[in-house]
Amino acid sequence: MEDFPEIADHGMIGDLQSIALVSTDGAIDWFCAPRFDSPSVFASLLDRERGGFFRIKAVGADVRVKQMYFPDTAVLITRFMSDDGVGEVIDFMPVADDPTVATTNRVIARGVRVVRGELTFRIECRPRFDYGRAEHTATVTGHGVRFETADTHAALHGLRPESLDGDDVDETITMAAGE
Repeated sequence: MEDFPEIADHGMIGDLQSIALVSTDGAIDWFCAPRFDSPSVFASLLDRERGGFFRIKAVGADVRVKQMYFPDTAVLITRFMSDDGVGEVIDFMPVADDPTVATTNRVIARGVRVVRGELTFRIECRPRFDYGRAEHTATVTGHGVRFETADTHAALHGLRPESLDGDDVDETITMAAGE
């Protein structure tokens, strides 16, 4: 990852028990789980090399980005626009049925869609548990990828990569309007 983005170049999603910061390059670069004060899963906001991130970004020449919230919600839309097409990454964290009861499960929902033309997206998921101090393994499953440390685990659903980049995901997909 290149230079540190400005803090103003981030949107925030949350579920009343934790939050994630999403930069305008489509990267979740801050997320602690299961609570605000828990060890990190993604912390590239602090350390670009060892912090970890989960980025979904349109690639190509002259891609412009705009980030906004869907009106009157905490649903964050990062829109990628180019001459070839317009695509969006939609991020949110669903709130538990009873948010006053602490739970250990966190869900970050990330959707990708193309609304015009065709775009290529690069998807990189590089978790670095406990501020990069805990080693993890990754396994492709029937639902996606499972990341595991001695103390915790996380899962990436909906993407079944052909292969892993070590214990990380690095995939490129091309999508057309309506996908």
